[in-house]
Amino acid sequence: MVFTIVIIACALVVLAATMAWSNTSAKLTDRTNRYMAATAAAEAGTEYTLAQIWKDFSGGGEALVLANLTNYQSTALTSAQSPYWADWEFTDACGHTNSTYVSIGTSSNYTVLDSAYAHLQAYVTPCTIVCDAHQPHALNDVFGAVYQQVQLARIPIFQWAMFSSGDLEISCGKPFTVTGPVHSNQKIYVEPDNSLTFLTDVTAVGDILFQRSPLDSRVPPSGSVTYEGGKTSHVPALTIPIGLTNTPTAVREIIEPPPGGEDPTSLLGRARYYNQVDLVITVTSGGITVTSGRYDNFSHTVTNTEVALFVSTTNSFRDEREGKLVLPIDINIGVFRVWSATNGSIRPLLGSRDVSSIYVWDQRPFTSSTLSGVRVVNGAALPSRGLTVATGSPLYVYGDFNSPNPGSTNTSGTLPASLVGDALTVLSDGWDDTRSLLPGVSGFAGRATIFSTTVNAAILAGAVDTTQDHYSGGMENFPRFLEDWSRATFTYNGSMVKMFPSLYATNAWGKNYVYKPPTRNWTYDRNFDSPTKLPPLTPGFIKIGRSVWNTVAANQTNAPPADL
Repeated sequence: MVFTIVIIACALVVLAATMAWSNTSAKLTDRTNRYMAATAAAEAGTEYTLAQIWKDFSGGGEALVLANLTNYQSTALTSAQSPYWADWEFTDACGHTNSTYVSIGTSSNYTVLDSAYAHLQAYVTPCTIVCDAHQPHALNDVFGAVYQQVQLARIPIFQWAMFSSGDLEISCGKPFTVTGPVHSNQKIYVEPDNSLTFLTDVTAVGDILFQRSPLDSRVPPSGSVTYEGGKTSHVPALTIPIGLTNTPTAVREIIEPPPGGEDPTSLLGRARYYNQVDLVITVTSGGITVTSGRYDNFSHTVTNTEVALFVSTTNSFRDEREGKLVLPIDINIGVFRVWSATNGSIRPLLGSRDVSSIYVWDQRPFTSSTLSGVRVVNGAALPSRGLTVATGSPLYVYGDFNSPNPGSTNTSGTLPASLVGDALTVLSDGWDDTRSLLPGVSGFAGRATIFSTTVNAAILAGAVDTTQDHYSGGMENFPRFLEDWSRATFTYNGSMVKMFPSLYATNAWGKNYVYKPPTRNWTYDRNFDSPTKLPPLTPGFIKIGRSVWNTVAANQTNAPPADL
């Protein structure tokens, strides 16, 4: 009897212990499950806020994100997003319900990026998001908290040797080396007929293909390609915040003057060159007007006597590719440089500094046989801060530009510069307007040259894409030519950005046999790796990169310890 009682007592003790352990284990399991659910909810809260930040950043950059900071901080997931969230409460780790902790740092860092765009540099704004989540009516209420830090990155557009918003094609009949990064927001068709070497990263949102475009009827490429920096396809697209779809056609608006009534502080308004430049040159049938920019509400006008020093509309030449007579607005950069350093009308408005950016707006009517054009001449030396020339018209460069050392890839003595227009055509030092107009002169026969030419500037312009039986000319022909360059070298240091379809200079490459190609001495200008040496008014792409993700204790807004 006693033994039986002892055994039963021991069994009861074991049973009680087992039940207590089971109960504790069940509670711990339930608590773990609730913690994991709460952490997942907190992560969802940070992602919800991050989605709003990304939408604003992609549409309006840092300015729009900062303007909406209070909105991010005062919103959280609710049953309006999903009935599931009806039982949850979100706080900002500072005691405020239905809120999210959001902190935006200052955009003062110029940082090398990682991930798909390694080696590129960007202006980075740090953004911290913290969300606490729990179910206040649950039996075992447990908090979960997630800390995220992201980087709002603005990448200057002129950090690629070659960039294309659409498909990028590159071919070569002679050995060709591309010295800087290459990127396409669509596909890249690598189609060399000789040896082609990429020294640094090649990236594309679509595929990187060793073939010609499906619209290109030429025989398959016969050359070889070497990727010394590697290649990566299916990377995120890079976009300019313009408040519209970022199609190449939509992005072209940044080089056009604004339509009447457009708000200059709108996303697209802020992106237009017209609204940002120091000086606006407007040409109508009645004459030439030069004014200050929007910063001064265009209220200061340069005298006609001064304008006549550096702007002329009296010349003409024939663009054989377009088959049209060009009536150019010629800007004498050498004379303009002197005027910029001494004038008493615009210089005082700029804090006694040189003009560093010009927009040219041609409002003259043109016929089917004539073409508007802006031409920079005598541009070997630039104003002291460098120069950006932008226009919605085709842009021509006559002779050396920004070239203290003609023929050299050493750009230590150059100034920041960019050329922005509907299309970019290089006219050599030996170009002759008169010979281009001679009767009976076809093709390049009357415009032969043996003069080598150097251009040191970023180029943002349009192109004519490949169509059935008409190759685009590829990035090797992105700068257009109209002469016999067979005994000459074209030295180019800069960054080529093919941003949109040309609207005015629209004849296809190769349709008219108008030039013989130069020896191409091309390099990406490493000056653009420095923020102080970027061309004036350089646009920027945007992306968000994640730098820190971690769980933290509830009511904790500081960065988690490094070992978490």
